[in-house]
Amino acid sequence: MTDRAKRDMTRRELFQVGNVLAMPVLLGGIKAHAEGAADTGPLKPGPDIYQSIGVEPIINCRGTFTIIGGSVERPEVRAAMDAASRHFVQIDELADAVGQRLADLTGAEWGMVSAGCAAGLKHVTAACVTGGNPERLTRIPDLTGFDKTEVVSPRYSRNVYDAAVRNVGVKMITVDSPEEMDNALGPRTAMIYLTAGEGASSGPLSLENVAKMARPKNIPILIDAAAEVLTIPNVHLGKGATIVAYSGGKAICGPQCAGLLLGRKDLLMSAWQASAPHHGPGRDNKVGREETLGMLAAVEAWVKRDHDAEWKTWLSWLDTISKRVSTIAGVKTSVREPTALSNKSPVLTITWDPATLHITGDEVAEELARTRPRIALGGDAGGRGSEAGPGTTSISVTAWMMQPGEDQVVAERIHSVLWANRGSRSTAMTAPSANVSGRWDVEIEFFSSKSRHTLFIEQDGNWIQGSHQGDFTVRDMMGMIEGNEVKLRSVERRPGASVTFIFSGTVSGNTMSGPIHMGEYLNAKFTAKKHAYPAEHTRIVVPKGPPLAT
Repeated sequence: MTDRAKRDMTRRELFQVGNVLAMPVLLGGIKAHAEGAADTGPLKPGPDIYQSIGVEPIINCRGTFTIIGGSVERPEVRAAMDAASRHFVQIDELADAVGQRLADLTGAEWGMVSAGCAAGLKHVTAACVTGGNPERLTRIPDLTGFDKTEVVSPRYSRNVYDAAVRNVGVKMITVDSPEEMDNALGPRTAMIYLTAGEGASSGPLSLENVAKMARPKNIPILIDAAAEVLTIPNVHLGKGATIVAYSGGKAICGPQCAGLLLGRKDLLMSAWQASAPHHGPGRDNKVGREETLGMLAAVEAWVKRDHDAEWKTWLSWLDTISKRVSTIAGVKTSVREPTALSNKSPVLTITWDPATLHITGDEVAEELARTRPRIALGGDAGGRGSEAGPGTTSISVTAWMMQPGEDQVVAERIHSVLWANRGSRSTAMTAPSANVSGRWDVEIEFFSSKSRHTLFIEQDGNWIQGSHQGDFTVRDMMGMIEGNEVKLRSVERRPGASVTFIFSGTVSGNTMSGPIHMGEYLNAKFTAKKHAYPAEHTRIVVPKGPPLAT
């Protein structure tokens, strides 16, 4: 028997699960910096499917983030999708049958499956703008001649996902008070957009208060509850929402590429009309027969699941991790059990003094994310204003997307990183080798275009402050310089969106260059040159009266 086969057998004996992401860790000891590049070649379905093309999977202790795959589909979902893929069906007939079944299961008037929650937001907005009139539908996003062209939203609801609403071409009106809300609602209001959470649950612009203003004017309310657990009967519909939208691939553990819409049937029929397979602005948001039945299977499973037992299992996993890391002197743990509906999962917080263990929470999170076995969790550097508090640092482990057996892997991995002998480390910064104060003309090279920006830098020793003039705005910038290495950070903000620029450059004379890290928007490159002002000196004469010529 080969060594590989022996290892595989031991994994099965240990955990009786197919998740082989990090099992070698328990067998050969923790190797936090094992970097060996995976062999790439033909795709090999099976437990090592990702490794077969050179991608290392991740243990998810972070939550239902789309960037790492959302959630794991339940077995009932995968079975339904596999069965659905084997037959053809008329898609409108399927949508009608599923809409009625979702209504029966949830108590809502009707249900609809979309290609993700954001697609659902887009389709409902189109429904409110067009009223189901296809002549209007095919003109989106040109709303010339339409009577309903505005969407009103409280400021607390403006977020990156309302791009799906704006894609229809509507004018977003942001309000800060009940008076502003009431004044904004008029004959051109297509709908009100709310995001579920604290703002919608209480306060002057809560869902219930907004519904009191909207109901007499017959204005529908769409509430985005993407990351929430599904409530039956639905809490949002009960408080006055017209439509509530969920992500299929988060708490409900349905298909990652599906969303769930519940609410008023006439609007959802218009939303379905705006969705694929029908032609128009929603054709690009196709939901297949597989995802449709997979989403229905997820809701069918949701009403049967033992949610209390799941919660106890999650707590037991966190307890395994807590007990292991608590053997390290100075490490403290606590478990938070949230009651809110969004991202509802127990969370373990692990806290320590970074001066004692010589590592911060965000450094631990980064190390676990970038080395094998890869683990995604939250990290806090600590200090003033942080959750960890002054003098401490922390990481957080969110339980609900973990899989059986991973608690042992995570416990050993965190223990190994925290226990490592690093010795004391100096916090002194390397003296700067250059003075970068002044104006810098910057050329940024994106994937398929270039742009010219300007940096205005003030340097005080190792520390930098100033401003960054981008394509549309000027914003504050902060940074640091050690030796010839410069790091700068600015954030371009607008309602519903933000873009972070982290410049990581090397200075050489009057030039500076390097990569730009933009988070979810990936990377770019920059080259900067110190601005050369005109060398000549010219006296300025101030006129003593009006000009005698123009």
